[in-house]
Amino acid sequence: MGKRISVLSSLLPLSLLANLAHAAPMLEEVVVTAQLRAQSLQDVPVSVSAIGGEKMMEAGIAKIEDLQAYVPNFTMSESGIGTDIYIRGIGSGENQGFEQSVGMYVDGIAYGRAQLARAPFLDLSRVEVLRGPQNILLGKNSIAGAISIQTANPSEYAEGNVQVTYEPEQNERIIDLVVSGPINDRLGYRFAVRKRELDGFMENLVLDRDEAQRAEETFRIKLAWDVSDNVTAKFKIEAGSFDVVGRNSEIITNYASDSDVFLFQGRTYGEIMDRTTFPEAGGTAALTGVLPAPVLNFLQLQPNGSIIDIDSDEGVLNNTADRKRHSNGDYSNNDTYNLTANVDWYRDDHQFTSITGIMGYEYDEDCDCDFTGAPLFQVEFQEEYQQFSQEFRWISPAGETFEYIAGAYFQYSELDFFDSLYLPSDIIPQLVNAADLLEGGARGDADPGADGSSGFELLGIGDAGNALRGIRTPRDFNSESTIASTFMQATWNMADTFRLTLGGRLTWENKEGARKLEFGFEDGTIQPLGEVDTAAAVSFAAERHDLKGEREEVQFAPLVNLQWDATDDLMTYFSASRGYKSGGFDARSNSSPSADPTPINPNAPTGTNQKVLIGSFEFEEEEALSFELGVKSSLLEGAAELNAALFRTEFDNLQVSVFDGTLGFNVGNAASAVSQGIELDGRMALTENLILAGGLAFLDFEFQDHQLGTCIQDQTPDNANGINCDYSGKTNQYVADYSGNLMLAYERPLANSLMLRANIDVIFTDDYHPSPNLDDRIKQDAYQTFNGRLALSSIDGEWEVALLGKNLTDELVVLYGVDAPTAKTITGATTHHGLVNNPRTFALQASYRW
Repeated sequence: MGKRISVLSSLLPLSLLANLAHAAPMLEEVVVTAQLRAQSLQDVPVSVSAIGGEKMMEAGIAKIEDLQAYVPNFTMSESGIGTDIYIRGIGSGENQGFEQSVGMYVDGIAYGRAQLARAPFLDLSRVEVLRGPQNILLGKNSIAGAISIQTANPSEYAEGNVQVTYEPEQNERIIDLVVSGPINDRLGYRFAVRKRELDGFMENLVLDRDEAQRAEETFRIKLAWDVSDNVTAKFKIEAGSFDVVGRNSEIITNYASDSDVFLFQGRTYGEIMDRTTFPEAGGTAALTGVLPAPVLNFLQLQPNGSIIDIDSDEGVLNNTADRKRHSNGDYSNNDTYNLTANVDWYRDDHQFTSITGIMGYEYDEDCDCDFTGAPLFQVEFQEEYQQFSQEFRWISPAGETFEYIAGAYFQYSELDFFDSLYLPSDIIPQLVNAADLLEGGARGDADPGADGSSGFELLGIGDAGNALRGIRTPRDFNSESTIASTFMQATWNMADTFRLTLGGRLTWENKEGARKLEFGFEDGTIQPLGEVDTAAAVSFAAERHDLKGEREEVQFAPLVNLQWDATDDLMTYFSASRGYKSGGFDARSNSSPSADPTPINPNAPTGTNQKVLIGSFEFEEEEALSFELGVKSSLLEGAAELNAALFRTEFDNLQVSVFDGTLGFNVGNAASAVSQGIELDGRMALTENLILAGGLAFLDFEFQDHQLGTCIQDQTPDNANGINCDYSGKTNQYVADYSGNLMLAYERPLANSLMLRANIDVIFTDDYHPSPNLDDRIKQDAYQTFNGRLALSSIDGEWEVALLGKNLTDELVVLYGVDAPTAKTITGATTHHGLVNNPRTFALQASYRW
C-alpha cells in the first residue's frame, strides 16, 4: 500500500484511467456529514463536493463566493442590492423577503438570509456543497441544494497557528490566528480570530480612489466539555463585522438614446450625464448673475441661464467593462453574531442531540444605485434580523438492519428592513422638468396655478420635476416567522448490497408581513397628495401603499432512495423527492398589487395623469419534484475515484423576482420550470507525488411556463398586462451549458527537512447570462481562469511560505449585470451596469504552527 493523499473531490478524465494499469498510491478517504452521520463521500447517495478547511486557507478561499470556482453548477454573486446564490440554475434572486433556495447551515444552524453569505470564513474544518433538494434532514427551504459549514473543534493537545497573507496590488492584508487545547481533563477550548483589510481593484474615476475597500474582523471562542462518559457539549460564541466602501460595479454598455426628446435623442447616457444644457443661454447667461434669486426661481433658471444644466464628472464617459467605475460613493457596514450550544448524549450506541442557536445581524448601506458618476439618486438601506432555533435529533447505530435519523425542529425569526431613495442633486428634477415640458405635461399633472413658485408651475407643465426635488421614499418592511417541523429518515439494509431509505419532513409555518411606502420631505415629514404622486409613478414606477398579510402553510416533503453496491468498488443509487420552499411577502416592490390607479392630484382634478401600477406583495410556496440517478466508484485499487449524477428537477410555482425596469422588484410565481443535467467528479493519484482532480457539469434549464418575465430594454411587452414578457422556453440566469475545473497537485520532500508543494487549477465555463432578464447584449462569453500555488515548508509542517496566484491570465468576467436604473425610463438610453471579477493577483503567504 502506497502513500495516502487527500485532495478536493473532482472529475477524473476517463482517458487517464485507461493509461494507468499499474499499482498506484491510495487516495485518502474523504469523510462528510451530508446525512448527519460521518460517512465516506463514496457512500453518500448525494451529489456533493467537500473542501477541507486547510485547503481553503491555502487557496485563499475567504468566503462562499470563492467556492464557486471549485464546485460546478454552483454560483454566488453579490448583485446591485442583494446576493444571488444558485445551484443547478435555481436561486432566489434579489428580494429581502426571500428565504434562500440554497440553504446555508453553520454547525447545524440554518442561516437562511442571503446577506450572511457575504460574511468571511474563519477557521473551518470542512465545507460541503450538496446539490439538489435537501428538504428532509436540512429543512424544507433547501430546494436547490445546501451549503453545510463546519467550524473547527477544540483539539486534544495544546496547539496554535498563525497565518499572514499579503497581496501588494490591492494592498490586501490578512492575519489568521488560532489557539487551541485542553483547559483540564474534561474541558477544551479553541480561540480563532481573522482580520482582513484591502483597498480593492476598481478605480473610481470620480472620487479618485480604489474600491471596494474591505475591513473584516471575526472572533470565535469554542468550548468542548465532556460532561460525563456519555454526555458531551460544545458551546460557540462568535461575533464579526465586515465593512465595505465602494463596490466592484461599473457601467458596461452605453447605447444611443431613442427618445423623442431632442435633448436625449441620439446621445448616450454618458454623454447626456456629462453635459446637457437647455436652452443654450448664450449671452443672456451673464444676466443670471444680476437677477435676484426669486426671479431665477420663478423662471426655473440654473446659474448658467438655462433651464437644464447638467455637468457631471467626465468619468461618466467611461462605459466599458475595464475595472474602472464612476460613482459618487457607497458603503455597507455589517455586524453579525451567533451563539450555538450542541449537546450529545450517547446511550447503547444511540446518539441524542440538542442544537440550540441564537443568531442575527444588522447592516446599513448607502447605495449609489444609479451606478453612475452623475449624482442622480442614492438609496439607503437598513436591515436587522434575529433568529432562535432549537433542534432535537435521534441517530440510531450504524450497521444495523434498520437505521434511523429522526428529529424535531423549531425556529422563530424577525426581520426589519428599511430603505429610502433620495436625490443628492438637481439633475433628475431638471431632466423630468425638460421631458415634462417637451412632452406636454406627460411626466406629471396639468395643474396650472397650483403653485405660483415659478412660471412653469403657473403654466402647469414643465414642472413635474419640481415635485421630486428633495423627495424621500421611506419604506418599512417587517416579517415574523414561526416554524415547527418533524422529520425522519429510515434506512433498511435489505441485504449486504441493497439499501432502501424512506424519509419525510412535516412542516408547519406561520408568517406575518407588512410593507408601507410613503413619499416624504428631506426632514422626514410625509408629503400630502399632489403632483409628487404622479411624477413618482411616471418616473420611478412607485406609489404609496400600506399592506399587511398573514399566511400559514403545512407541507409534507417525502424522499425515497435506493442504493445498490454493484461491486465492492461501485455503488449506484436512485432517489426521488418532493420539496418545498416557503411563500412569503415581497419586501422590494414599489407598488401594491391593486389595479387601482394612483391617487388623483387634488390640485388637478381634471388634468391629472393617473397611472395604473401593478406591483406585488404576497407570493406562494414553491414546489419541486426531483429525481437523481448516481454512480460512485473506486478504481485502480483505490488510486482513483469517479462519480456521476444524472438529475432532473421539475419546479412548480417557481418564485421569481422581476425587475420592474425602473427601481423596484416584483415577486411572482412562474408556473413551471425544469432543471436537468449530469455532474461528474473524480480524483486520481497519478504517482505518490502527483494528484489530478476535477469536476464537470452539464446543465439544461428551461422555463416551461413563465409569463411574467422582465422585458429587456427596447423590447415590446408581449404580456396582456403591457409590462412583462414571456420567458416560456427560455433558460435562467447563471445557467451555463457546461462548467468545471481541473487541478494538478504536486508534493515532494526536498532533502530531509523540507517539503515542496505546488498546484495549478483551471476553472472553465460556457457562456451564460449574468443578467436576470437574459439580455444578450451583456451575455458573458465562455472563459477559463487559472490559479496556482507554490509552497515550501518544513517537513513536519511547522512553518510554510507560499506564493499564490489568482486569475493568472487576467480574464475579465461579468459576474452580474442588469439595466441601469432610470436610464431608459427617463432618457431613452439603453444602458447596463455589471459587477466584475478580480484581476490577476499574486500574494505571499506565511504560516507558523506550534
